[in-house]
Amino acid sequence: MRLRNTVAATLGALLLSAVLPTSPASAATGDFVYTYVGLNGLNLRGELSNPDSGQCINIPETVGSALPALAPRNYTTSTATVFLEADCDGDVFRTLAPGQRLGNSLRLRSVVFS
Repeated sequence: MRLRNTVAATLGALLLSAVLPTSPASAATGDFVYTYVGLNGLNLRGELSNPDSGQCINIPETVGSALPALAPRNYTTSTATVFLEADCDGDVFRTLAPGQRLGNSLRLRSVVFS
């Protein structure tokens, strides 16, 4: 009797896990927007859409550039921590709540989402 109950419970759990939707790979739903200086010297808009959470992301337009990005706007569902240095390194960082925008004075080269 116990074996039959164990088998039934296991099969039920497997069926339930197959039917329920799985969570997406990126927990930060939405867009993280920033400004960067393009090759023509003009300020351009950069964007990370649905970024992965828990993983440091270097701002692509700042890699190999002397200029950092600026004016981050966190339109994601997660908290974003922005760093002045690449690879989420250094003592200079700022945390942005979902929906928070910061002005042109804030510079960044990398970001990680909670």
